[in-house]
Amino acid sequence: MKAIVKIFAAAALIAVSTFAMAAEGPGAKATKANINLSTADFALEHYVAVTTAGESAGVEQLFAADFNQKIQTTNALSNSRSEVVKSLKKQKGEKLNCTVSTDILEESADYMIAKVTLEFENFTKTDLITLERVDNDWKVSKSINSYK
Repeated sequence: MKAIVKIFAAAALIAVSTFAMAAEGPGAKATKANINLSTADFALEHYVAVTTAGESAGVEQLFAADFNQKIQTTNALSNSRSEVVKSLKKQKGEKLNCTVSTDILEESADYMIAKVTLEFENFTKTDLITLERVDNDWKVSKSINSYK
């Protein structure tokens, strides 16, 4: 079970880092990408690309300053914003072999709670995320992962 959790955490980080690299292009200097996070839907879409498709552009921009990630397993794990961003950048370009579905559970003018489900061949990862409006952008402020 610990191995599955580590695999999912690594996969999520890989997806985020890939999104950033794709925006830079080959041979480009690592510059801060400006991603459109003006709506909750854009932020959710970017989060999915970062965590599943290896995108790495705008990773720092996507997560709120107080972001934290909890992984529900027998031994609950917690990751800080800097740990998640660093991990996702390392996994740039790596795409997960899974089916992704998203459901918006709750939405208002200033926050959204969404459920992102990743179905792999032998297990399913569920990621409940909270997005919040921060000034004119939307940011992911919390992520809770569980596995079946």
